Amino acid sequence: MSKKRKVKKKSFLKLFLIVLLIGGGVFLYTKFSGHDQLEVRYIKSNGDKVPLLDKDGNKVLELSRGSKVSVYINKDTEDSSKIKYNDQDYFVAVGNLTKDYNDVVTEKEVYVRTSYNLKKDVDDTSLLTLAKKGDKLDIIGFDKLDDDGVVNMYKVKYNDTEGYFYQKYTEKTEELAKVNYDYNGAYEFHSKQKDVYLGGNGASLDYFPVDKPKFENNVMPNPVYALYLNGTKETMKNVDKYIDLAKETKINSFVVDIIDDVNVGYASPLMEKESPTSFKHANNSVDAYKEAIKKLKDNGFYVIGRITAFKDTYYVQDNKDQAITNSSGNPLKHQSSYWPSAFNRDVWEYDIKLAREAVELMGFNEIQFDYVRFPDGLISMEKKKTVNFYNTYNETKAEAIQRFLMYATNELHKLNVYVSADVFGESSYGSGYITSYGQYWPAISTVVDVISAMPYTDHFGKNYGGHYEPWLYPYDTMNFWAKTASKEQKLTANPAVARTWITAYNTPVASSGTKMSYNGTELEKQIKALFDNGLDGGYMPWNAYSYANNIKKYNNQKDAYKKEYK
Repeated sequence: MSKKRKVKKKSFLKLFLIVLLIGGGVFLYTKFSGHDQLEVRYIKSNGDKVPLLDKDGNKVLELSRGSKVSVYINKDTEDSSKIKYNDQDYFVAVGNLTKDYNDVVTEKEVYVRTSYNLKKDVDDTSLLTLAKKGDKLDIIGFDKLDDDGVVNMYKVKYNDTEGYFYQKYTEKTEELAKVNYDYNGAYEFHSKQKDVYLGGNGASLDYFPVDKPKFENNVMPNPVYALYLNGTKETMKNVDKYIDLAKETKINSFVVDIIDDVNVGYASPLMEKESPTSFKHANNSVDAYKEAIKKLKDNGFYVIGRITAFKDTYYVQDNKDQAITNSSGNPLKHQSSYWPSAFNRDVWEYDIKLAREAVELMGFNEIQFDYVRFPDGLISMEKKKTVNFYNTYNETKAEAIQRFLMYATNELHKLNVYVSADVFGESSYGSGYITSYGQYWPAISTVVDVISAMPYTDHFGKNYGGHYEPWLYPYDTMNFWAKTASKEQKLTANPAVARTWITAYNTPVASSGTKMSYNGTELEKQIKALFDNGLDGGYMPWNAYSYANNIKKYNNQKDAYKKEYK
C-alpha cells in the first residue's frame, strides 16, 4: 500500500513541475517579447459604429457597436486602446470598450419621432401608454442589436411607466424628433388638409417611409389574382371546387374570412377566452377550417386571411366596455352592427392576437384588415355629442387608424407575413381627402404592405365620371376612380402595393329597377382600367353570395380570370 502511495506522489510532483515550467515560460514570453495578455471586451457607443485606427491614428474601418474584440492588457493599466480583431491589430478609444455586453448602448435619452405605444415586453403584444412626438424617453436598457449595431427596441422610462419602444421611431434630439418627413414637398400638401369631416387633419400624421419586407419563405405573387371565399361551412367544405376553377384560370390566390362581423370562420381558441359569443357562433371547427386552408396552400395558392377589425358585434356583446356607445352609455348599434372603438388598445391587442393565432394555426401568407376604420355616417351624432368613442389619448381618428396599422405590421412581420388594409373607394376622392371615419390614403399606404380600395361601381353617385348611372360603365367609372387613386400613391415616399377589390355582384340599376349582371366582360373592363393607371398589384372580386350562387357566379366570370393583365 505504501509503495503505491509513493508512486502517486512522484507522479503528482512531476505534473506540478511541468505546469510550473509551462506557466513560467508563458510569463517570460509575455514579459520580454512585448506581448500583453488578451481579454475579451465589447465595442460600446452612443452610435451604431465606432472607428478603428491604425498605429498612426488613421481610420481604417468601422466596427459595429456590440462587436466582440480582444484587448491587450499589461501590468500598468487595467485596459488598453490596442485591440485585436480578425487577427489584425487596431486602436480604439478606451471609452468605447466594456466588459459587460449590457453596457454597449451608452445613450441615456432619446426623443419620440413617431407617436407609438410603449410595449410591456418585447415578445408579446401587450401595449402600455402612448408616447407622443417630441416627448423624451429615458433609456434604461435595450433588447438586441442587429449586425450593424442598430438597437431594435430601447427599454425606457416614460413618466412613471417602464416599457419598450422601437428605436426606429426615435431621434437623438428633441429638435430632430419634431421634424416632419417631407417627401418632394408632400408634407406641405398634407399639412394643408384640415379636419373638415371630423376624421382628423393631415399635419399630425406620420409620413416617414417604411421599408416593405420581402420574405424569402413567403413570396407574394406579383400581381395577386385572388378569389374571395366567405368562411361559411358550405364554402369551406367545398373548397376543392374553387381550387378546380382557379386552376383553369390565372388565379393564384384566395382571400378567406377569418371573421366578418357575425360571420365567424372558425372556433378560435382565443375567442373562447376573450369573445365566447364569437366562439359559440363559429361556422367551422379549427380542424375543418384548417383542412380547407391546407388544401389551398398544398395546391400552390397564396392565402390571405380577412379580419373585420373594428366591426365585430359578438366581441362587443362580450366586451361592452370597449364599444362605441350612444348617449345612454349603451353600445351603439350602427348599420346593424356593434363597433369596438378603434381608439381602444384592448381592441387592438385582441385583433392582433387573433391575427397571430390565425397565422400560427392556419399558415396564412397575409392578414387583411377590413373595417379598419370608425363607423361612417356619424357626423351629426358627433356634433350633438350623442356618441362616445372613449378617446383615451385625445387622438384624431386618422391617427388611431394609422397607429393601429403600425402596430399590426410590427407584430405580424415578426411571423414573416404581410399586412394589407381595406379602404373605402372614396378615400381617394380628390387628393388630400381625410374621411370622417379616419382613413387617409397616403398615411395608410405609407405603413402597410398592401392597400386595397373598394371602388364598387354601384357605390358611386349619379354623374360620377360623367355618367348618369356610373355602374353601367365599368371601364369608364373605374378609370375615372383609378386616376385619383394613382395620384394618392404618389403622395408617399414608399407606397404599398395597390391591390383592388372589384365589383363581381349584380348591381342595381336605378332607372329601371332591375339589376345589371356583372360577368366576365364587366370584370375585365374594371381590371383593365386599374392596370391602365398603374394600379397593377392585382384584383380581388367582391362576391359574397351564398355558396351555390357564389361558385356559379365565379364560373360565369371565368373568362376575366383567364387573362393576364400585367
